[in-house]
Amino acid sequence: MSETHNEVLVERSDGIMVITINRPEMRNAVNGAVSQGVCAAVDELDASDTLRVGILTGAGGTFCSGMDLKAFLRGETIRVADRGLLGIVYSPPKKPLIAAVEGYALAGGFEAVLACDLLVAARDAQFGLPESKRGLAAMAGGLLRLPRMIPLRIALELALTGEMMSAEQLDRFGLINRLTEPGGALAEARVLAAQIVRNAPMSVDVSKRVIQQQIDWLQSEMFDRQAEITGHILTSSDAREGARAFAEKRLPKWTGQ
Repeated sequence: MSETHNEVLVERSDGIMVITINRPEMRNAVNGAVSQGVCAAVDELDASDTLRVGILTGAGGTFCSGMDLKAFLRGETIRVADRGLLGIVYSPPKKPLIAAVEGYALAGGFEAVLACDLLVAARDAQFGLPESKRGLAAMAGGLLRLPRMIPLRIALELALTGEMMSAEQLDRFGLINRLTEPGGALAEARVLAAQIVRNAPMSVDVSKRVIQQQIDWLQSEMFDRQAEITGHILTSSDAREGARAFAEKRLPKWTGQ
């Protein structure tokens, strides 16, 4: 099932929501309507009992060129209050979100990628933080998330020069989960999403939460902090179902309980 909301397209099928920024004539630059549309979609993703994984992509062969500077100059509200650009850079969704990138992911578009959990990119995709060339700074996560994901000096180069790097370059630094041939990013992101959908919902949920939160845990407390999030897993119905399905050589039937 798919819906069209002008600047944002939303498709739902097989537990996967595909959110497409739909301003190809503007290289999918983010205005207020795009931010609000993506924000509403990820809120639906988190609230849904049937949707398990989201994919964020762009129409027309490019991902997103960042904030619409013309809209910015008009005084348009680009960000979602308390949640930032696209409603995800300050508070990403609880469920897994995959970026599927073709073409350019620049400025806020690159920062939206960094707010996603996984990244699938075409080999010829280009990424950059050109804010320093515009008298701005990458305040939507570029200066904060990128140095935690790639070597510090490479993050500094991107931020200080404002120049672009290719997907193949950034893949060498571990930023990208899967590289595809041009035109294949969304299809491969669907494959990756389907692999997640097949797994137990609670297991996916707690795994994402622990990995995101553990970065600043003290070593002396990390297993206790993990237990606070994962303690219910071993006694869950899904844990028993997973063991039975493995023993019986069949696919598990998850209940989320």
